[in-house]
Amino acid sequence: MSIDNHKETLGFQTEVNQLLDLMIHSLYSNKEIFLRELISNASDAADKLRFEALSDDALYEGDTELKIWINFDKDEKTITIRDNGIGMSREEVIEHIGTIAKSGTQEFFKSLTGDKVKDTQLIGQFGVGFYSSFIIADKVTLSTRRVGLDKTHGVKWESAGKGEYNIETIEKESHGTEVTLHLRAEEDEFLSDYRLQEIIRKYSDHITLPIIMPKVTTNEENDETTIDEEIVNTATALWARSKSDITAEEYTEFYKHIAHDFEAPLTTLHNKVEGTNEYTNLLFIPARAPFDLWDRNNHRGVKLYVRRIFIMDDNEKLLPPYLRFVKGVIDSNDLPLNISREILQHNKQIESIRSGTVKKLLSALETMAKNESEKYATFWKEFGKVFKEGIVDDSNNKERIAKLLRFSTTYDDNSTPVITLEDYVGRMKEGQDKIYYITAESFSAAKNSPHLEILRKKDIEVILFFDQIDEWVSTHLTEFEGKKFQSVTKGDLGLGNLEDDAEKKETEEAENSLKPIIERIQAALEAKVKEVRVTHRLTASPACLIADEHGMDASLERLLKSAGQLVPGGKPILEINPNHPIINALKNETEETRFTDWSHILFDQALLSEGGQLEDPATFVKRLNEMFITMGNLSSSPIITLT
Repeated sequence: MSIDNHKETLGFQTEVNQLLDLMIHSLYSNKEIFLRELISNASDAADKLRFEALSDDALYEGDTELKIWINFDKDEKTITIRDNGIGMSREEVIEHIGTIAKSGTQEFFKSLTGDKVKDTQLIGQFGVGFYSSFIIADKVTLSTRRVGLDKTHGVKWESAGKGEYNIETIEKESHGTEVTLHLRAEEDEFLSDYRLQEIIRKYSDHITLPIIMPKVTTNEENDETTIDEEIVNTATALWARSKSDITAEEYTEFYKHIAHDFEAPLTTLHNKVEGTNEYTNLLFIPARAPFDLWDRNNHRGVKLYVRRIFIMDDNEKLLPPYLRFVKGVIDSNDLPLNISREILQHNKQIESIRSGTVKKLLSALETMAKNESEKYATFWKEFGKVFKEGIVDDSNNKERIAKLLRFSTTYDDNSTPVITLEDYVGRMKEGQDKIYYITAESFSAAKNSPHLEILRKKDIEVILFFDQIDEWVSTHLTEFEGKKFQSVTKGDLGLGNLEDDAEKKETEEAENSLKPIIERIQAALEAKVKEVRVTHRLTASPACLIADEHGMDASLERLLKSAGQLVPGGKPILEINPNHPIINALKNETEETRFTDWSHILFDQALLSEGGQLEDPATFVKRLNEMFITMGNLSSSPIITLT
């Protein structure tokens, strides 16, 4: 049968060109990883074929022994890696090799620094895969055929890695993929049995299918040479071996294989669970967060196997989203081989595996936090913001997660969170029955908020929430060890026994004496505020805005609006400081227009001090200028400080 030799030259996606250039220059000192990456791809192709063949055995095309073959040719200066896995169609070749379809690609390139060491680590997080071929090759040729397509639908791809590639339809008898690297002149070191086997045993010994190389034997008597095949790797599932038989180096190389990372993991968990539901998990927490960590839809960290046969990855049922940074393998002895994603949705064994795995991970983090504080600090720096999602995602483990959280507070004034809730509760003041916190858009905005003034005066510690996720977390983290959480920007602070009788009496007297001015300010700001009242929060600022006890924090409202969400309309409460010169000056202001302007300035500066934005900056400036002009005519001229 003749084939339509559909041949064309196409350009790489811009990001591919950038990645190729970065790899050639940044990874050259670690160039042997090209073989690890290509073997890893071949292994994945075999896993995918095994899975698809569970429902259609004919896909094997009579070749059920999946393998990887590696050969080299000194004369041609080539290395060839071949597999009989699932292969690719023409469309898949273009999609997987000509483009980078990963979400967050632009963020990845923006994060590059120009520092070779740091950029190498970032490139490792991105996953270089096939492109690592160009570290040692000046031309790469790939031929492939997807299972299920006849031999006339083979594909040949070729490129020198300089902006474009050629692709054509060919006839290919066997399914799978063959990659041939045409080495640069200076890369002769890789044209050696010893060197290639050394790399395979170093990086890929744990691959669960045979890696085969030719074994040349010479008969000295008749000078005849025979070529046999030799398996050069152990070809057993690492996770199925006893922990006592596995070295730290083997764990690290396995992690690098499944995570496509260049760094060793932060910690490793290897457990075998026996009983009514038997399974093994080999899990890793990376040392560095990937560039796409905030993509909650990305659940590619853990692969599911059944009796050492790959079933699927990208499975959100194995771990909850807040643990999406975890990498590894879960292998069940009890699940059926033909299990589908739909069956997984309501499978009690999967629910048991998920629950048990989460508990193991939390136990490992608790041990790390207790015994390896520096390592836990690294974990929190890289993954803390995502781990906090567990307060919302995982109600069953909410208390354990809460104990693992780290915070900044007014006691340490450090933007690096180090304080636990147990630390906070352990140093609460006598008579204090609430855990006080504030949410803001930044560390400095939280630390310098006027809402903290009375609490600072009384030396009461306040937790500073300033990550975007904290707005979400604070609505679900409402209690710890019997102590209620209290926002300092909502409702009554509930100082209770922390407020002495003299302070209570002073507040009552101020409320009575300021009743007329409160009513006037309320009338002037009727369209903007729900209520005006005397504050018990402020000691230095003239006013602040707060939300109702059951209302929405201003910072959360701004966050939701910035995300394009509709927010129910609500007015804040304006609290005024009876001891501030501005409030005293307003008592004597009889001119209503000027009083109204001052009231609006009071509101606007309170809004600015909490990080809000003015609806009408021009009018604010106009009122401020007019106030400065008339200040000299006031009997009691206040000094206004815009915080």
